[in-house]
Amino acid sequence: MAGTSTDHKAHTPFLSRPGVRRLGPFVLITAIALVFIFENRGSIKIRLLVPEVTMPIWGALLIAWGLGMLACAFTVRRRSSRHARRQK
Repeated sequence: MAGTSTDHKAHTPFLSRPGVRRLGPFVLITAIALVFIFENRGSIKIRLLVPEVTMPIWGALLIAWGLGMLACAFTVRRRSSRHARRQK
């Protein structure tokens, strides 16, 4: 019986697939960051240009992590769309 392209995909080991290999470091770094964030539960004073805010450290770290993830997502999305335009 002739093999199809779906047969090839079924025999590829899960961890060697490109999507999984790119997702692995992201999941590991995210897990470590979240453990670090939620272990720091004390309060801290943060100055945001003019106002001074007292908030838990985990909240400040979570906000910084979220902003970093957004910046990374926009950068990756922009880079992939730029490469797609060049190939046309």
